[in-house]
Amino acid sequence: MTESDQQQPQDKPMRLRDTLSSVLAAALGVQSNRARERDFSQGKPSHFIIAGVGFTLLFVLCVLGVVKLVLHAAG
Repeated sequence: MTESDQQQPQDKPMRLRDTLSSVLAAALGVQSNRARERDFSQGKPSHFIIAGVGFTLLFVLCVLGVVKLVLHAAG
C-alpha cells in the first residue's frame, strides 16, 4: 500500500478501486488483516456483495469459456 492509503481517515468511505481490490484479494485468500479491518470499518456490505457476485459470475464465465475452447480444440 502507498503512504496515502495508510493515512486514510476512518470516516472516509472506500473508493470503488479499494472495494474491488479487497474482493479480489479475499477471493485469492491473500487479504491482509489491516485491509480486512478497513473493509469492516469503512466499507458498505452491499458494495462487497455486488462486487463479490460480479467477480464470481465473471470467474464462472471465464472457466466456462476455457472449457468450451478446450473441448472445441479437442475435437
